[in-house]
Amino acid sequence: MKKFNVTGMSCAACSSRVEKAVSKVEGVQSCSVSLLTNSMGVEGSASEESIIAAVEKAGYGASVAGAEKKQSAETDQLKDKDTPVLMHRLIASVGFLVVLMYISMGHMMWGWPLPAFFADNHIAMGLAQLLLCVIIMVINQKFFISGFKGLIHRSPNMDTLVALGSGASFVYSVYALFAMTDAQVKGNAELVMSYMHEFYFESAAMILTLITVGKMLEAHSKGKTTNALKALLNLAPKKATLLIDGKETEVTVDKVKKGDVFVVRPGESIPVDAEITDGSTAVDESALTGESIPVDKVVGDTVSAGTINKSGFIKCSATAVGEDTALSQIIKMVSDAAATKAPVAKIADKVSGVFVPAVIVIALITIAVWLLCGQTVGYALARGISVLVISCPCALGLATPVAIMVGNGMGARKGILFKTAASLEETGKTQIAVLDKTGTITKGEPKVTDIIPFEITENELLKYAYSIEAKSEHPLAKAIIVKAEELSLNPYEVTDFKAESGNGLSAEYNGKRIIGGSKKYISSIIGISNDILSKADKLSEEGKTPLFFMLD
Repeated sequence: MKKFNVTGMSCAACSSRVEKAVSKVEGVQSCSVSLLTNSMGVEGSASEESIIAAVEKAGYGASVAGAEKKQSAETDQLKDKDTPVLMHRLIASVGFLVVLMYISMGHMMWGWPLPAFFADNHIAMGLAQLLLCVIIMVINQKFFISGFKGLIHRSPNMDTLVALGSGASFVYSVYALFAMTDAQVKGNAELVMSYMHEFYFESAAMILTLITVGKMLEAHSKGKTTNALKALLNLAPKKATLLIDGKETEVTVDKVKKGDVFVVRPGESIPVDAEITDGSTAVDESALTGESIPVDKVVGDTVSAGTINKSGFIKCSATAVGEDTALSQIIKMVSDAAATKAPVAKIADKVSGVFVPAVIVIALITIAVWLLCGQTVGYALARGISVLVISCPCALGLATPVAIMVGNGMGARKGILFKTAASLEETGKTQIAVLDKTGTITKGEPKVTDIIPFEITENELLKYAYSIEAKSEHPLAKAIIVKAEELSLNPYEVTDFKAESGNGLSAEYNGKRIIGGSKKYISSIIGISNDILSKADKLSEEGKTPLFFMLD
């Protein structure tokens, strides 16, 4: 799939227009445009130049989404840049709108005071409203640029409805203002007052301001939905410590090549996919697999980019770098899923494609019917504008892709990935879930579930375990610490603490050795009774992880 960035889209009708234009290009098998990420995925043999030309001919901008982009650039691309801009537009619009509403409605309807200059000077009040309305229209000029550009290219969009509704209100109000000046010259005070009620400057400005509120909320929603992708991108380490001629040299991850040898200390992230050549450790792979328990690794085992070295010092040989790492493939999969469309979204796009023209036709019919019924032009126009304005937000065109994108994002945060949006839609219809492995669903945080003492009390067993686990950073150790603290137990003062990587822990207390670890490790030191082993096996079958402790 070829990926492109698309600029200039403002609604579902825009994305539908781009899809239609690109789909007509020879060699294009399928095209999917995402309004939320302003991206487009194209499958087929068509050249990139012909695809970009088709988008530009439709009145929008397009560029190839660079596969070579650095992680920082990708993260920057996902930043929510629209919300702050729309917020500034909204604040400025509201400031001028308040003054406009005060003059047009506060004074006219409720008799609120105005400066002496405006006293009985209706033309001055009209000019003030005109100037304030023009300022708000300039602040929100993007609606008019996008709307009329869509009209010129015979692909009207939601901005076209806003521009027509606001523009029609403004033009009619300007006509009423000029008619008022004529009435003033002729000395017809009654007609002057009549035209004061024909001004729709506040409506033209209010339309733009309210739709800007909607646009800002849409932009905020779009910004939040890309958080999962940003979180995945941030998992990727930015630096690696290479071994060059026996010396450690810190470089950026993009400088690491296949076959390079690097070192990873405890607590550091593994920069690229690699194979361990020296040392042993436990690696936290929860970011990739969801498994909360670190996996023990020795020489010959593979490690993945973005996972964390929890204990030992290791040397590794890079096996996959850049876009070939498992983490990069996951990021690409989530990104591609965002660019595909679910069947329900395609239905929404089809509706959006005819929605705008249909609304314009209905608005014209509304105006015509009221005029035929004998109503004034102002009355009929107000009803036609209402049809345009009420239809503007097009919730259908935005709500569906937002829901799909949020679903993908929430899934990614929970470790659930969807290859396509169609898979996500099918998941909503799921009635039966079949689980492999132990058949359990974990919370990702281990906790003590059972304490089985042998010739000792439960609290004594837990206290000995607490004493050596308190010096460990292993997730299972944390579970034991939490349990002991819940029971307000105090650890023994142990000495000569040792951690056997991948096996267990040991320490001295009052001349006695406390050892804790896996069944395999403890069995290699001392014989374990069949009764204890059978209980441990039963717990394992329940999806639990048995730990053994021995004293002396």
